[in-house]
Amino acid sequence: METTDKIAIGTCGYSYRDWLGNFYPPGLAAKDMLSYYAREFNFTEINSTYYVLPRPENLEQMARKVPEGFIFTVKAYRTLTHERGDSAASDGRLLRQALKPLIDRGQLGAVLLQFPFSFRNNQANREYLVRVKELLADVPLAVEFRHDSWIKDAVWDFLKRHELAFTCVDEPELPGLIGPVVRCTARIAYVRFHGRNAGKWWRHEEAYERYDYLYSEAELKEWLPGIAYLAGQAEQVFVAFNNHYHSQAVTNARMLKELLDNIKKVPAGTSH
Repeated sequence: METTDKIAIGTCGYSYRDWLGNFYPPGLAAKDMLSYYAREFNFTEINSTYYVLPRPENLEQMARKVPEGFIFTVKAYRTLTHERGDSAASDGRLLRQALKPLIDRGQLGAVLLQFPFSFRNNQANREYLVRVKELLADVPLAVEFRHDSWIKDAVWDFLKRHELAFTCVDEPELPGLIGPVVRCTARIAYVRFHGRNAGKWWRHEEAYERYDYLYSEAELKEWLPGIAYLAGQAEQVFVAFNNHYHSQAVTNARMLKELLDNIKKVPAGTSH
């Protein structure tokens, strides 16, 4: 298999009203967005599962709208990553039950555990990650850290030992945030593009403002060696664009797909 064939490119979420007239035809009903999206892309990250714990029938319905071979990744419910209270264990079990339709169809790529900036590298939080892994033992897990205290050699060993995929991120260069670190720590690899809108990352009135950013081709090219490395190490690489405002994520997903396709077309041994 070509390494580029291992790379699935898509967007973080697909059901946005401001995509109407940009990516989606004007007036397209929300219920038809996923099937339209799946005409062009073979992967999406489901974000709604962070806000509302999904039921099996919800994910079954989604799976029926896409062709065979389409892959979903699922963002973990907020009690597992941000609140981490007494309900985390029971919610983890409910999430695992909800995933069954996707698992049975071979359409679950991973569950994404996106932790907040306040989730620092310490023993208690590492132990918490182990407990979540035990809750979702048979599910591929990708972990996204926001705080740079996690960027240590000991953490790479920890993630590999527990089969947790480090999520590589592109985000603004701000104090404490994680830069463009590329590591493969599990059988899958994950990359998320959040945009580089430094001015709105911490100071925004609406959440979408943080992700209002359009990457240039040159900025995406910076990632080609890293993505190629991940494809050489992992069985599957998921690349998700989270700069969703006004369908900029779609524009950049298309751009990255074209860049990778161009690499694939270059004959072996050709200098470029």
